[in-house]
Amino acid sequence: MTSEHSEPPSRAGRRPTMVDVARLAGVSLKTVSRVVNGEPHVQRAMADRVLAAVAELGFQRNHMASALRAGRASATIGLIIEELANPFYSTIAHVTAEMARDRDTLLLSASSEEDPVREEQLLRDLCSRRVDGLLVVPAGCDHSFLNSQVEMGIPVVFLDRPGTNIEADAVLLDNRGGARSGVRRLVADGHRRIGVLLDSVDVHTMRERLAGAQDALADAGIGYDGALVRSGVRDPATAAAAVADMLTQPNPPTAFLALNNRITVGAVQELWRRSSDAALVGFDDFELSHLMPRPLTVIGYDTRELARRAAQLLFARIDGDRSRPRTVVLPTELIERGLTAAAATA
Repeated sequence: MTSEHSEPPSRAGRRPTMVDVARLAGVSLKTVSRVVNGEPHVQRAMADRVLAAVAELGFQRNHMASALRAGRASATIGLIIEELANPFYSTIAHVTAEMARDRDTLLLSASSEEDPVREEQLLRDLCSRRVDGLLVVPAGCDHSFLNSQVEMGIPVVFLDRPGTNIEADAVLLDNRGGARSGVRRLVADGHRRIGVLLDSVDVHTMRERLAGAQDALADAGIGYDGALVRSGVRDPATAAAAVADMLTQPNPPTAFLALNNRITVGAVQELWRRSSDAALVGFDDFELSHLMPRPLTVIGYDTRELARRAAQLLFARIDGDRSRPRTVVLPTELIERGLTAAAATA
């Protein structure tokens, strides 16, 4: 003898619906809707029946439909960053996710890997998913393709770097001022030959930081020497190689300015390996910088505040702020890091 078991609708190869929940709970569809949407004035016994049916069927609320009824596109926002492995970007993603969660909003994040083509594909994909807004750390040099989306009501906020060919909010760092302060510190300490290590002048932050270094040199009456500037330095390995090469040149630099944290790490490694006493200033603080085996100065800032201000701007736009786009510039500061010479030899 065999017995047959009639499975709930959710086991039949499709997602359970509110109709299924209503049928199992023996209540009206309207009652199910009120319970799953958290509306008041539902009898406790009836609500318990609905919740029991929801649990048995594995029913999940359709957030998209709920958002549409509330006049929102999807209750989601998109975030495009460069690479999640970099602590700077992972912090931005974490803070943004926290703020989105407080708004009952889902964050969809992706990495462009510094590829403008991939960035555009990702942004177009997010727009097709009807996100309520976009936060973007831009890789490309032309964001005019987003103008039509902005006109249709999808706000865009750029952070760390401004967008190009688009009027949109931006939250930036004082890159030029920070680099200027760092080089001024080196000049005040007696250095006149200062090596500058950067990724690419195609990147807005690199251009601004290089310009700040040039400002400080000009203010001190020190001529700009292109031989002391190395571009194409993208990671600790290429940074270490650049430092090694520059230190073997006749009349080598006595100090270095590294224009991001990955470059700084490579520079520290090579200077330590050579027991060099060349001074080092690096843009971006980084985890464990206080444990570096030699003294260095970092140009620091509040990454969490950068992300927080950008998300605040985006949610204000989503909530109806139609004021003109604005640019917020956050300050930087010089911070002494690494072990002191005395501690390193103790």
